[in-house]
Amino acid sequence: MFAVFGIRAGETASSPPDGNASPIYGVVLPADYRNWQVVSVAHEAGSLNDLRVILGNDVAMKAFRDHTLPFPDGSIIARIAWKYEASARNDAIFGRQQSFVAGDPTNVQISVKDSKRYAASGGWGYGQFENGKANPGRPLMQTCFACHTKLPAADDFVFTTYSP
Repeated sequence: MFAVFGIRAGETASSPPDGNASPIYGVVLPADYRNWQVVSVAHEAGSLNDLRVILGNDVAMKAFRDHTLPFPDGSIIARIAWKYEASARNDAIFGRQQSFVAGDPTNVQISVKDSKRYAASGGWGYGQFENGKANPGRPLMQTCFACHTKLPAADDFVFTTYSP
């Protein structure tokens, strides 16, 4: 399971507490992200083959619902991923293989909108966390914005759209 690290008074998801921040961007895991609202869910096939839920803080959720682009500063989007696996328990009840569930967690990715601090990366800072710890890989963090730039700038470099 994921450990969650708190944000002290006066800190944001982009100010590093106790050195548990992503390289390059300094993004931390927000203490309350598991309480945020659901933006959407996804199944990523291919080599990742995972299930994902995308959550947004209150600022991001308002922007998603109001179709406000670019996202306002203070928006934070969390993507939680788990291994995708069949549920033998559920399939036994249904009498056939049809149920797939979240297995072991893989990682949490956090995107923080701060147009001044992250001007060089389209206004977004990124972090990836495994077992509650920031992944220290600079090369990994360098791939974040490079991948997001494949999206139209009009989408504010965000893959997910709101699923009402």
